[in-house]
Amino acid sequence: MHTILKSNTKEVIIGIDRPFVIIGEKINPTGHKKLAAALTEGNFDYIRQLVERQVAWGADVLDINVGVPGLDEVAMIPKVVELVASLTDAPICLDSGNPEVLAAGLAAAPGKPLVNSVSGEEKRLEAVLPIVRERGAAVIGLTMDDQGIPKTAEERLAVAEKILERAARIGIPAEDVIIDPLVLTVGSDSKAALVTLQTIELLRKNFGVNVNLGASNVSFGLPDRLTVNQAFLALAMQAGATCSITDPIKLGATIKAADLLLGRDDYAMRFIKYFRQAESLRAKESG
Repeated sequence: MHTILKSNTKEVIIGIDRPFVIIGEKINPTGHKKLAAALTEGNFDYIRQLVERQVAWGADVLDINVGVPGLDEVAMIPKVVELVASLTDAPICLDSGNPEVLAAGLAAAPGKPLVNSVSGEEKRLEAVLPIVRERGAAVIGLTMDDQGIPKTAEERLAVAEKILERAARIGIPAEDVIIDPLVLTVGSDSKAALVTLQTIELLRKNFGVNVNLGASNVSFGLPDRLTVNQAFLALAMQAGATCSITDPIKLGATIKAADLLLGRDDYAMRFIKYFRQAESLRAKESG
């Protein structure tokens, strides 16, 4: 099953038989004071830097979130979307919990964007899915419902089924729904990553849908978070994850190496190209 995202000039295909897709996470002011300040001040120069650096380091799609307290997000998100679209041909992922913000961003986004996200909560299903359908976008479905995040893989699978059924009911095909099985920190629950990996396997077996991850959550509160994130992401790719909202600068090499080891990179051409490009970027940035 392929999920196809588009800008005006570029198509990105997400699928188990395709290279893993990196959705760059950096245009998100959560915990990012410099970006929050730039958005508040209307300073787009810093946003431009974030776009250019993520694309240079291998981001295939760019996530956009403008959630700053007190900021008029409905007015701001079209401006940021238009800026990003003018700087890169990477498709756009619109990231907000506010349906009005999503609608405003979708109206400005070119091609076929991705919406982040809907969940199995009734209010979210009713508010977000019609917006996605009307725009002809794709959407990430989070495996949580009105009772919260289920503890078992089977329960998360049931939430995914609910999202897929509700989407299908209003005309959104399964290939346009990417399921996020959610990952919690292993620092507080040693089985958290295992449940996520089991959920990925069940999603692939039962529905064949594409699977997204917010991989960095797994290491929250732990030392050497990068190593934990790298290990988890490689395991998740083996289990069937096909894309991730993540940092291409920190995890791009891990992703390219895992693609190579999973047989998705003939003669290691993509890995070697990425290695050379990364070496060049490091030399440029350090100089």
